This record gives sequence, structure tokens and C-alpha cells, in this order.
Amino acid sequence: MAIASNPTRPTISVALCTYNGEAYLSTQLQSLLTQSQLPDELIVCDDDSTDQTRIILEKFAADAPFPVQIIRNTTRLGYNKNFEKALSLCSGDLIFICDQDDYWLPEKIETLSAYLIQHPETELVFSNAVIADANLNDTGRLFWDTVRFTTPIRERWRRGEAMEVLLDGNRVMGCASALRRRLLTLLLPIPVLPNYIYDGWLGLIAAAKGTIDFYEKPLIRYRTHEKQQVGTRPPEAGKAVRLKDRFSRPHAEKLEPLVNKHLELNDLYNEVRQRIPARTPGTEQFERRLHHYARRSTLPAGRLLRLGPVVRELLAGNYHRYADQEANHYAPYLAALGDLVE
Repeated sequence: MAIASNPTRPTISVALCTYNGEAYLSTQLQSLLTQSQLPDELIVCDDDSTDQTRIILEKFAADAPFPVQIIRNTTRLGYNKNFEKALSLCSGDLIFICDQDDYWLPEKIETLSAYLIQHPETELVFSNAVIADANLNDTGRLFWDTVRFTTPIRERWRRGEAMEVLLDGNRVMGCASALRRRLLTLLLPIPVLPNYIYDGWLGLIAAAKGTIDFYEKPLIRYRTHEKQQVGTRPPEAGKAVRLKDRFSRPHAEKLEPLVNKHLELNDLYNEVRQRIPARTPGTEQFERRLHHYARRSTLPAGRLLRLGPVVRELLAGNYHRYADQEANHYAPYLAALGDLVE
């Protein structure tokens, strides 16, 4: 469905993906009806649900005050590709991504639409979210706290280091985001990448262009429950290495996680540069990180031969730059020392 465009009043699409979402879908749909600014269309891609999801959608579509298009996938696409399909079918100037189990605060569409109107250079904006339990009760936590998007990290972002922040870990949650449809020419298709889902990819592309920003206030209640496909549960920690083993293990074993990190970054970098071939501050930040891990992952076996590369990286500030944000003052020096002697 084509929607006429007006720069002073951009049209709004909501892209909703569903899969066996009968338990919470009605609440999410109801929150669309109570928006202070209603969308111009709702695009739903259902990933071959086997419960009552499609019946709930059809009943909603029959009475909704805006057009609702329901697409059923006869072959299950999975989380990323289903959102890719839903996004591609949207015709509004601005697209709001919607999960099936959350609750949007009434001002969400109006607030983020106004933000994008007031900031025409921004192509993707995301907000914070209240983390709720399965019954939508406030848990007292905010999503940005969970992903460590703290005040110092937001200040770093404001200094022009959005790409650095996102490479430390994704802070963009699709269901709290709004984007301009013109960005889809670069975002789609969504590549298959380890450790990344669609919203992380959206954030990286917009950061590479320098057209991403955040809105401080929470605009949704993000429901956490047992059946959700993607949640906020932290990954399991890797196996700890005992101090005495650090000096006796083979050098190649010490390098292995650095090699894997470099390979993962290199694949991700190549995907980003295929979409954003021009050099930008964001891609330059990516290259600096990639070069750092390339140097660390290829340090020679001889300890004396490592001295020059390690000292250069230390003086360049890269051990500090890529240390974990919660690491203490000594962590960068310990990492450099480990590269020298292990």
C-alpha cells in the first residue's frame, strides 16, 4: 500500500512480527490503539504460528482505525528474516519496529516521530525501556542499565564515538526504535552474522553513516518471560584461566580468543563496508579496532619481538580504549603485560 509523503507530517508504518504470540499479543495491539498519534498502517508478518495468533490479528484488523496487512509465512523464516520481510513491506516515511509481547506507552509514536522531524539528519533513533515482568509489572530496572548504556557511555557517544560504543556491545533494541524508510536500501538484506540479530545490524549501519541517535526516556514496557525469542538474559561467562596456566599454556592457545575476535570483527567490517563504502568517522573507528585485534592476534612467539607492537598499541591508547567499561585502572596495563609475557 503506497502512502503519500509529506515532510511536515511523515507517514508512519508499524512493522510487527509474530510467532505463537497468543499469550501477550492482544496487550501489544491494544497499546497501538491508545497511541496519541496513530500509525498510518500496521504490517504484520506471522512466521507460521500454530496457536491463536492469526485469529487475534484478524479480529484486530477488522476493527482497527488504520489499515492492517497480515502476511503469513508458509515457510518459517526465523527472527531476523521475518523482520527483514516486515520492514521491506512498509511504505511509511517512518517505521516503528514492534515485538509481539511488549506494551507501548501512549506517547511513543508521537515522541519519536517529533524527534525525527526535528532532527532531519537522524535516520535511526532508539529509546530506553522499562523492564517489566511477565505481567507487565515494573521490575525497577531500565533496559539501558542491563546493556550498560550508562551516563559515561552516553557521553562518549555524544563525543562522536557511537560506533565504538556499539562495537563494545549492542545498545539498540528494535522494539524501542524508529527509522526512516530510506535507510532500508542500506540495511536490507540483513546478513547472517554470529552474535548479531537484526537490531544490532541496524545500529551498526546507522552508526557507520553517522545518522543514529538515542532518546533518553523509556517509551515501552519491555516484557520479560520464559517464552520470548530474544531477551535480556546475559550470556554465560567463558571458562576462567588460572594464573599459573597463563604462563605455561602454548602461545597459540593464548592467541586463540584474539584470533577469533579478529575474524569476527573482520567479517562484520566487510559486511558494513559493502553497504557503506565511503570512509566515515564510524568506519574509521571500526578500522582502528580491527587493526588493534589484528596486531594482538598475530604477536610472535618470541617475547622480545612482541615488545615493539605492544608498546605502540599501549602508547596509542588502544589497550585503554578497548578495555571493558567496568574494568579497573590497571586492566589495560595487565592486558598489555599479558601480551608481552604469556
